[in-house]
Amino acid sequence: MKTWLDPLPTYVPDALKQAVGGHPVVAERLMRQGFETPEAARRFLSPEAYTPAPPDELPDIEQAVARLRKAIQNRETILVWGDFDVDGQTSTALLVSALRDLGAKVTHHIPNRFSEGHGVHLPTLKTLLDGGIDLLLTCDTGITAHPAVEYAHSRFVDVLITDHHALPETLPKAEAVINPMRLPAGHPLRELPGVGTAYQLVRALYGTKSSDHLLDLVAVGIVADVMVQVDDTRYWLQRGLEILRNNPRPGLLAILERAEITPVDLTESDIGFGLAPRLNALGRLADANPAVELLTTADKAVITERVNELEGLNQKRRFLTRQVYEAAQQKIKDDPALLKYAALVVSGVGWHTGVVGIVASRLVEDYACPVIVLSENDGLVNGSARSVAGCNIIEVIRSQSALLKTYGGHSMAAGLSLFAENLFEFRRGVSGVVRESLGTAEVQPQLPIDAYLPLSQIDLPFAEDIARLAPFGNGNPPLALATRNVHVKSRRTLGSRGDHLALKIADDTGNEQRVIWWFGDVDSVPEGKFDLAYTVRPNVFGGKREALIEWLDARPVEGGAVALGADVSTYTILDYRQHPNPQAVLPEILQSQTDVLIWRDAPSQSGSVDRYHLRPAQTLVVWSPPPDPLVWHSALNIVQPGTLVLFGERPALDNPQALLTHLAGMLKYALQHKGGTVSASELAGLTAQTEQTIHICLKWITSNTELTAEPLSEDMYQLTANPSPAKDTRYADRLKTLLSETAAYRHYWLKQQF
Repeated sequence: MKTWLDPLPTYVPDALKQAVGGHPVVAERLMRQGFETPEAARRFLSPEAYTPAPPDELPDIEQAVARLRKAIQNRETILVWGDFDVDGQTSTALLVSALRDLGAKVTHHIPNRFSEGHGVHLPTLKTLLDGGIDLLLTCDTGITAHPAVEYAHSRFVDVLITDHHALPETLPKAEAVINPMRLPAGHPLRELPGVGTAYQLVRALYGTKSSDHLLDLVAVGIVADVMVQVDDTRYWLQRGLEILRNNPRPGLLAILERAEITPVDLTESDIGFGLAPRLNALGRLADANPAVELLTTADKAVITERVNELEGLNQKRRFLTRQVYEAAQQKIKDDPALLKYAALVVSGVGWHTGVVGIVASRLVEDYACPVIVLSENDGLVNGSARSVAGCNIIEVIRSQSALLKTYGGHSMAAGLSLFAENLFEFRRGVSGVVRESLGTAEVQPQLPIDAYLPLSQIDLPFAEDIARLAPFGNGNPPLALATRNVHVKSRRTLGSRGDHLALKIADDTGNEQRVIWWFGDVDSVPEGKFDLAYTVRPNVFGGKREALIEWLDARPVEGGAVALGADVSTYTILDYRQHPNPQAVLPEILQSQTDVLIWRDAPSQSGSVDRYHLRPAQTLVVWSPPPDPLVWHSALNIVQPGTLVLFGERPALDNPQALLTHLAGMLKYALQHKGGTVSASELAGLTAQTEQTIHICLKWITSNTELTAEPLSEDMYQLTANPSPAKDTRYADRLKTLLSETAAYRHYWLKQQF
């Protein structure tokens, strides 16, 4: 439960009331955000009333346009260098599409998160320039690429930089450096993301030619990069949403269809929770270059292949995210002192760095403070930071630069790395700067309430009315509304898997409303009278448009009681852990239960899935004891079952020799038949082990067999033949310890009372 901040009385001039119309809460919100005149309100509410700034207000844009036109005219080869997050993917796709449209000879490269990292990776650049590049054009990166620019110039290659990240002390000596951070604070172009900055270059390059067809990419990048939705950034998002609703490019349309999102009803939430996570999965877990192909092609076969790849990676991303999130919450539970700092800095050994940014965002929602989530590996910690309004996280991190190895980002999100020995001092240092910035002594989750309303006022016209304030997001959060003295009249689970709640809420005069509590816990539903905080938005369900009320928070009132956060299991348990012949029982389970999902990591069998392909289901059949509590709790949170069917078939690979022998056979097959590329997470699923155990196995195999597993990323390895192994047995003890821990947990799980 959060601390509610009641709205202060807000005077709204009559002229603004008349210009805005509708419910008073709309005009009050506009006043609180500083839109105090009818003209300012109209510019905020309607893109037709807003005039965007001309692109030539960005420094160096005219030089960039001139150089690109020369390259197009002379048929020079242009290399577009992007970044692996969604902003970088959409930026790259936008520039590639626009340049091709203008007849340019263009190629592109997005660096690998793990082997190249952010920025312009010099060894890769050297290789690409050897292939014949005449002009380097960056997007969503490059602002600190001094060595890359110097090297390109030594090869007589000009460089144009488009980026939006924080400026270094000196700019790279490129032919043009286009970055909205070079504009004064308050300039309407200042909060553009990378894709928005690239789009301004295209606007200038196109001249009088329309560039509206590129705005779907701009909208996706703005939302995915959590940019502050003000001024031109909000305008281009509004325009881009219209393109997405009416004429999205084929690749985006295919993702929407797979995510079961109807384009005509699409909102910014659909980008944030449907489109962006799927695209992000590529850059977080694999290679983001296929995203550019997906976003620039009309070939149906290519689109189908790429969307299938996205879905598979997104499933894995969800599991890994849940795993790291659970681990982070356990760290906080074990050490509550972490919440005494003004910034939450939490770290763990071996956490997948591809998902720590997502986990940081979730922890920001949980604790309402800046969050930095770090992964520890071999004495180095690296990860991601996410911030809250009023705290410029990149400046906070920059204040500790003496302790850091690398860092970069912008006001709301950043990445960083440092040596583990500096972690405590870093946590203390950033907390002091955040406390000074926000003026808070301790983390205290808060919920600002926009208005208290009676239930009788909530209907579809009201929802449509406040939707005029959309798109919502960073800088323009959805209205948090509240109603006092309500009680629950009825409740039921929602959806085929029962993982949400539909509540009928009533007040003392008999007014009732249906409220949806996403992933709500039946045992946490308040008893007695309480105050309810919620959001309201128009929604289409079953072909009918309605006002959707979504649960935010509840607080008890005098004489009432509230039971929030109860940790009570509601599973129905069918326990066959001691059954002598589980295979004989399984058909009966499949026949008697509904929506059955069989989780069987290894060996894989028809009709079952491994941990990375779990989905929500009413009945979860657990064939084998999980290898550790993180895998177990992550699986439960993903599936959200009503019924648990427990079996106790122990995996056959829990001793070092058996595991290493089996794994070596799998690697030899991969080398001969699959190009020699393997995924540690997939191997973990296929052997029913933890990923940490597989990483140690691969190190042992590299040191002691005729196979070498060279890491390409945190998850991917390239296999090669190694006829002269070093015969280093130092990983044997570590492997034995890890397998002993797994065996101990399996034994505990088999005896545990659920």
